[in-house]
Amino acid sequence: MNAATTGLVAGIALGFAGFFGGFWAFLLVLVLGAVGLVIGLAVQGDLDLRSRRQR
Repeated sequence: MNAATTGLVAGIALGFAGFFGGFWAFLLVLVLGAVGLVIGLAVQGDLDLRSRRQR
């Protein structure tokens, strides 16, 4: 499992705590999964956040 997959799984696992909240829990899982994916890609080196910040 690479860092991006690990980040995605971590974000979904954090969002799973809100699973019993219905539609809002779905949105929470979706957002936290996306955040986990971005963090995983940054750690892996596939996403360079420094170049985006310097614009």
